[in-house]
Amino acid sequence: MRAMRDGHEDSHRVGVTAPGAATETRSSLPRGLIVVLVTTGLLVSVLALQRISEIVAPVLLALILVVGVYPLTGFLRRHGAPVWLAVTVTMITLIVLVLSLAAALALSIARLATILPTYQDSFTALVNNLKGWLDSIGVGQDQIQAAINKINFSNVAGLVTDLLAGLAGVFSNMLFLLFVVAFMALDAVGFAARLARVRRQRSDVVGALDSFVRGTRRYLLVATVFGLIVAAIDTTFLWLIGVPLPLLWGLLAFITNYIPNVGFIIGLIPPALLALLQGGPKLMITVIIAYSVINFIIQSIIQPKVTADAVSLSLTLTFLSLVFWSFVIGPIGAVLAVPLTLLVKALLLDVDPNTRWISSLFSGGLAPPDDDADNRPDRGSEAFPDPAASAVNGQAPLSSDAQARLD
Repeated sequence: MRAMRDGHEDSHRVGVTAPGAATETRSSLPRGLIVVLVTTGLLVSVLALQRISEIVAPVLLALILVVGVYPLTGFLRRHGAPVWLAVTVTMITLIVLVLSLAAALALSIARLATILPTYQDSFTALVNNLKGWLDSIGVGQDQIQAAINKINFSNVAGLVTDLLAGLAGVFSNMLFLLFVVAFMALDAVGFAARLARVRRQRSDVVGALDSFVRGTRRYLLVATVFGLIVAAIDTTFLWLIGVPLPLLWGLLAFITNYIPNVGFIIGLIPPALLALLQGGPKLMITVIIAYSVINFIIQSIIQPKVTADAVSLSLTLTFLSLVFWSFVIGPIGAVLAVPLTLLVKALLLDVDPNTRWISSLFSGGLAPPDDDADNRPDRGSEAFPDPAASAVNGQAPLSSDAQARLD
């Protein structure tokens, strides 16, 4: 008994002194040095991601797609569909979505390439009119020629096709993307059960993942709804005023709607240039004014406010995330800027109670903070609900054996 008591006293002394020793160890490094080390690590990580962006970008795109479409699996399971059918329908939906967007962009670019050469004469006439106008206001011939030499039809056509090709580059590694989407969709079925086991020991981690998934789905819903509205308005307007390929420019407006803050500018340049070749400066100015009124109000005023409320990110952070992720992984980074920022925020800040306060500094909109993530019951994940874990719509929960077979 005395040995046990002595051991207890020793362990008590160790328990008392250990925190102080740990505190002393933590405080032995100057705060400035810690900041430098963290900054260096982040810089090295960013450069490494940039070097392997051809692999990382499709994986991140597949992750966001699966997160966005996964509720379809739960919906089918709640309505009595077997697991294999729910997963198959989800996978087919994802694959059809990816292939449809890629095919639409490819066909549109091919169609654009066939009609652009027909505007060579229109471009020459515009250049001659520009020469005459510059000469009428007193600009010297040498200066006119120097300015005109910088403008040629191939450069204008190349600008339009390069913008579209950059977006089509999102689907460049198509086979790899489809495989990653398929495997992630299969793994997502048992992910809720795995999160349930993790929550018992790492509730902060699961809470952070829940926050990322919910924010991503809200953002995708907002961007999709506003994108469809803008695409329908733009397509109808361009068709009414006679701009060629209105469906292409509507599709472009829909895709660029996922690019925060400056997406409408990217979607404006190609139809404005084609309107210039089709009907001259008057038609181009009409397109610019219409896009500025329609797209700027919806995409740059209303939508960012709704997005900030939905995902709780400030407008400044949203814009900086666009610049950052475009630099790191290219065009896919521009499209996925907001979801990727939510992912980094969840993994680096929300996952640790000691750093969670930093997230409040980046918040925007009116969305209340998610303070009760740690108090949720042990049920896997709110963002990845297990359709078979509880009774829904009068269905009884699965037995332990059935749940084990499902997992």
